[in-house]
Amino acid sequence: MDVDKTVKGYYDQILTRNAGEPEFHQAVAEVLDSLKYVLRKDEHYADDGLIQRLTEPERQIIFRVPWIDDNGQVQVNRGFRVQFNSVLGPYKGGLRFHPSVNLGIIKFLGFEQIFKNSLTGLPIGGGKGGSDFDPKGRSDREVMRFCQSFMTELHRHIGDKIDVPAGDIGVGGREIGYLFGQYRRMTGRHESGTLTGKGLNWGGSLVRTEATGYGTVYFTQEMMAAHNERMHGARIIVSGSGNVAIYAIQKAQELGATVVAFSDSSGFVSTPDGVDVELLKDVKERRRERVSVYATEATGATFHEKGNIWDIDADVALPCATQNELDGESAKMLADHGVRYVAEGANMPCTPEAIEVFRKRKIAFAPGKAANAGGVATSALEMQQNASRDSWSFDYTDKRLRDIMRNIFRSCDETAKEFSVEGDYVAGANIAGFRKVADAMLAQGVI
Repeated sequence: MDVDKTVKGYYDQILTRNAGEPEFHQAVAEVLDSLKYVLRKDEHYADDGLIQRLTEPERQIIFRVPWIDDNGQVQVNRGFRVQFNSVLGPYKGGLRFHPSVNLGIIKFLGFEQIFKNSLTGLPIGGGKGGSDFDPKGRSDREVMRFCQSFMTELHRHIGDKIDVPAGDIGVGGREIGYLFGQYRRMTGRHESGTLTGKGLNWGGSLVRTEATGYGTVYFTQEMMAAHNERMHGARIIVSGSGNVAIYAIQKAQELGATVVAFSDSSGFVSTPDGVDVELLKDVKERRRERVSVYATEATGATFHEKGNIWDIDADVALPCATQNELDGESAKMLADHGVRYVAEGANMPCTPEAIEVFRKRKIAFAPGKAANAGGVATSALEMQQNASRDSWSFDYTDKRLRDIMRNIFRSCDETAKEFSVEGDYVAGANIAGFRKVADAMLAQGVI
């Protein structure tokens, strides 16, 4: 088999069949590049149209979401749910409410979710969903009416043994509550395991709020240890100031690091002496203000409306905002400022050009499908608690999360070594995630 030609053929088919979906193309290209190592060693993974089936969603659901705003005007948004691969278990993946959402972005997120979920070692398949609805600036009643309309259609496609959505950008505890309430209303059933990220007093799990940020730091800690370095004393840049960023900041500082900058879409805040996490939570989670407000109230913090958050001296960078936020030029800045470790807290925040810079400059890089898998892992732990009508302590759940992230790192590290690309955690994550899914698909036949 001419592996390079075969892989190019797969990618050309993707471009033809999925025109105008650059994020999906990017995600598939990264995985296919890693699969060259697998196909050279085991050609049977090209049998039975396996890779073509793997890159084609099992089901794509698109629907309209009409709702009435506070002025009595009818608004219409578009809803999506891409159920990508269920070979390991029910579809599992978040819902994203953001104006940028389109089918291509949901497909990219769902495709990544297949391998992320596989790496957790838990029995969950890959899916993703969302809407181009923007909850920012909307009243609670408007958000409620939108969520009720969205779930009125979505409810027929989900269930604890079918598809289990969770939160993502724009979908937090408030939105999950409204969605779950409408699910109960439409079905007449209280199936706690149908949605994760629920409130603690009605089926939610401790640590779920913190899990993605905590997990990213746990993975980074393992990566640094493999290079004989410690988190304690490290200077860290964290982009974003949403859920993932806040709890990555919190855990990093608990482990003795100093977070020297964080951001939102309005600019960034430099914090050379560290972040006051409680103040940041108050500003972002309770008051829902911009990071500039934090800078006016915190000691030693400076808000920068212009400039680049990556243009700061640091040891570690954790991009935790959104896809493709860190490009090649920014990656060069990081390298020039002494950064030695980068771990993706968001989904695909680093462009291919940035990743190439990291490789050339010998910066250890952890892809999102491995580094930010803590969120979905803890969602699966929430599903376990719901199924057994149980509730675990914070410490026990956090320990389960730490163990899962440690195992994910080991799987990526050992797989990279097996294929003679030691230290390439992108290849390690893609191959390790792929083989588990591929073996199950071959075992279950052409479906």
